[in-house]
Amino acid sequence: MEPFSLIIAGIIAALFFDFVNGFHDAANAIATVVGTRVLKPLQAVSMAALANFIGPFVFGTAIAATVGKGIIQPNFSTAEVILAGLVGAIVWDLITWYFGLPASSSHALIGGLIGSALIFGGFEALVFGGIQKVLTFLVVSPVLGFSVALAFGILLIYFLRKSHSGKVNRVFGKLQIASAAFFSLTHGANDGQKTMGVITALLIAGGFLDAKNFEVPIWVILSAAIAMAIGTFLGGWRIVKTMAFRITELKPYQGFCAETGGGVILSTMAWLGIPVSTTHAISGAIMGVGTTRRLSAVRWGIGRKIIYAWIITIPASAGIGALVLLLFQFGRL
Repeated sequence: MEPFSLIIAGIIAALFFDFVNGFHDAANAIATVVGTRVLKPLQAVSMAALANFIGPFVFGTAIAATVGKGIIQPNFSTAEVILAGLVGAIVWDLITWYFGLPASSSHALIGGLIGSALIFGGFEALVFGGIQKVLTFLVVSPVLGFSVALAFGILLIYFLRKSHSGKVNRVFGKLQIASAAFFSLTHGANDGQKTMGVITALLIAGGFLDAKNFEVPIWVILSAAIAMAIGTFLGGWRIVKTMAFRITELKPYQGFCAETGGGVILSTMAWLGIPVSTTHAISGAIMGVGTTRRLSAVRWGIGRKIIYAWIITIPASAGIGALVLLLFQFGRL
């Protein structure tokens, strides 16, 4: 059985990661609605915080199970390994927040866990099927986001081609509030569940829950949802500026397409129990809908920087997680 102090430290670190996740990924939920100036920043984060809180209660906890037992083999999921992985994810999230890069908090967490597990047990410690699923959708989710938002945008342009632009902006300005709330719900469901899975794995490691029956306690759902909602409310404005204004200039109908397309992808993945990146989905969607006007409407240089951040997130956070576990082991000598 794991030391009680380590279990408590791990739970605190997990909830802090959830807070940082909400803080870091506030841009995902509110970027388009702020970028189109439909809502003021404070209004947008207030709405997103509430929706992020509700999300896990709407879409279930299938992703929590995937993260809790589908990345590290259960017999290697010690409190120390999980804590080191969480520290790796938190450090990488704070680095990318400082530089305004919309990297994936989800992949930072998974990378941190992979790195610490490798140091603890080598390749035996990893669930390669679960990791392969994550890596596959690292590529698939932005492509899906791009394609769905692009197709949606083209259809709207075709059907609204004879409508007055002022009327279109007014109508979709109102609709975009609903689409932003929908995306925030799916963000809370997708990202909030990852922390729930980690805390549940910690409780199993400590002997507080039965390993055979991976069920997320209600207090874990509540605490993770609250931590993410608070982080979202406080918001990471450096990344909001990148997502809302620097990738492309958005009109309300484009923001509606991006949020709806991204939300459809995230809600589908939440029900299927596949942990994907909300950052990847919405970034791809914003780029996709931006190209409905012309290719040059998207600042592809910014897009390249975002893609580089996506590529290095898992190895970077894995390296930090591995280093943290080595430091833990060195401290016991």
